[in-house]
Amino acid sequence: MLKVKTGDLDRMGLLFERHYKPLFGFLYRMSADKENSKDMAQNVFLRMLKYRHTYKGDGEFKTWMYHLARNVLNDYYKSKSKQSDGELKDNLLSEDTIQVNIEKNEQVQLLNSALNKLNEEHREILILSRYQELDYKEIGSILNITEANVRVKIYRAMTQLKSVFHKLAD
Repeated sequence: MLKVKTGDLDRMGLLFERHYKPLFGFLYRMSADKENSKDMAQNVFLRMLKYRHTYKGDGEFKTWMYHLARNVLNDYYKSKSKQSDGELKDNLLSEDTIQVNIEKNEQVQLLNSALNKLNEEHREILILSRYQELDYKEIGSILNITEANVRVKIYRAMTQLKSVFHKLAD
């Protein structure tokens, strides 16, 4: 990213190849909307180009990238908020949307359904830690909280996820 910042824009293709899939996965798991997640991932890369001058290079590139992704996701939710609350809930949690995009394995389906029933904060921190495999320091940097706070939030999110999972399994 430092080379992109200094004007070597050809390096952006390499960043895209390396980071598109995990970025798309994060956005998809947060929004449960495959097509919009593709658009959002592309918007993140456009913002990387637009705001490349803000990249300092003193931290992890992934941390900066996920900050941009969270901003794009917030913009997505703001545009969705124009819909009624009922429509938004139906779009985000509808069985059709979830079932089209999750794996066939019954346990994975239950887990994904449980994950989608969590509040946004719990879902986001679990996706960053478990699916995106970011360490606590990176997550803390993305969310602007301490590593200790990340541990506590992950513990609480996992506790809630287990509870929702067991309710769905019964």
